[in-house]
Amino acid sequence: MPNFHGKVQIELIGELKDGVIMPPKFRPLPNSPVFVLSNEETAEVLKVNQDPGITLGMAIGHEDIEVKIPSDTKAVLPRHIGILGTTGGGKSTTISGLMSQFQQKGIATVVIDTEGEYTHVGDPTTDPTMQKLLVNRGIPAAGVANIRVLHLYGKDTRAKKGTDVLPFTLNFSSLSPYNVADILGLNEAQVGRFFKAYDVAKAILRDVGIYPTPEQEREAIDLDEFETGWPKLTLAMFIDVVSMIRNMVGKKDIAPYHTILKENLKDKVRPRILNVETSSESSWAAVQSKLRQLARTNLFDNPNSQTIPYTELIQPGNVTIIDLSDSDSTIINNLVITDLLKGIQDAQEIAYESALSEGKSPTPVSIIIEEAHEFLSSDKIARMSNLFQQVARIARRGRKRWLGLVFVTQLPQHLPDEVLSLINSFILHKIGDANVISRLKRSIGGVDNNLWNRLPNLAPGQAIVSTPSLSRSMLVAIDPSPCKLLMVD
Repeated sequence: MPNFHGKVQIELIGELKDGVIMPPKFRPLPNSPVFVLSNEETAEVLKVNQDPGITLGMAIGHEDIEVKIPSDTKAVLPRHIGILGTTGGGKSTTISGLMSQFQQKGIATVVIDTEGEYTHVGDPTTDPTMQKLLVNRGIPAAGVANIRVLHLYGKDTRAKKGTDVLPFTLNFSSLSPYNVADILGLNEAQVGRFFKAYDVAKAILRDVGIYPTPEQEREAIDLDEFETGWPKLTLAMFIDVVSMIRNMVGKKDIAPYHTILKENLKDKVRPRILNVETSSESSWAAVQSKLRQLARTNLFDNPNSQTIPYTELIQPGNVTIIDLSDSDSTIINNLVITDLLKGIQDAQEIAYESALSEGKSPTPVSIIIEEAHEFLSSDKIARMSNLFQQVARIARRGRKRWLGLVFVTQLPQHLPDEVLSLINSFILHKIGDANVISRLKRSIGGVDNNLWNRLPNLAPGQAIVSTPSLSRSMLVAIDPSPCKLLMVD
């Protein structure tokens, strides 16, 4: 016997027959000969050499084998990706590297950046460690082309001077009232009052001839308020309606501020208000207060700013950073994300159908949601079911229309099972919580126990990659980022 011993765990991937890997029917016989595959043969068996593809990094445990995911099939990107891991594990490096390659492959990329971390990716990295790692991999340091930074009107951005920057506002009418009620955290009684006021506001818009006109009646009938809001309804007008109903309950004067409401107060507005059957001025005051908090942000219906140009965002190779670093409000961030997802979905559906009718290939679109646990956490799912259902619909439709979501979080324990079920591919950086790992085991198939055991001790930049394009999950040394990050995990 040699002066060493050990145990080796063997996983049978399959039998290679005529270039196709078949499921194994028998285990190898004792004393069967063992042949070591070449790098090329190993890459073929593991299905890591996807061309044209997105390179994630180098396979750990193999020599000079790059791990790639396909960019021209629907196997991975439009079927949604989860990038999970604790702070310092390398998520930001992974994301910025993907952004760079997405741009080169003509994929339109939108990043919801809650910290302003990616606002400088248009420049090459200046980090000495990254630069050395790039040299070792033979990757040039380079910024991402076609960068544009969008930020909330009246808020600051971390983008440097000279960056293509666009302040934006949101139209209150583009948001589903069900999502607004969810995000505002209204209780059951307040939700009932919210929708009573919403119905009154809709009726007033009809009475004064704003919407719908006779030509728009069919459109109004088909409108789905689980998807969008009532056209032409502004936040200021809605607050006016809520205030008038509150005053009516409190036996105070009904005095609107909105010009159109003033002009039509006697004949059209006052009768609608007086017909509302309701009570509890304090509950109406609570709804009014939360709506006024939104109004004070100047985020909605601002005439000095424009809405997000969704058609421009989904052009081939465009990279858009939505800088929310100065919002200081999870509610505002969630409203922006809700509007963004719906706006991009609508624009992509039109672009997809147009491309097919013209015999062209549709442009893939990827939306990267940083701090996804703040948007769709386990506790919020129970209170914000309408919002999650909208995200789920976008996820399902997006798979067919080359619209992919990338969920990123340092707190995967807060992501509900409903969100994990939407994800088809995972890039797992270091996770030390045994309870989180146990939960992920139940959600992610095909990862062997040896890899799960290594997950708590992964070095920065290492990740377990599980995706349908690979024949098995693998441990990967993620490539360094060629572009500049303001904060690097």
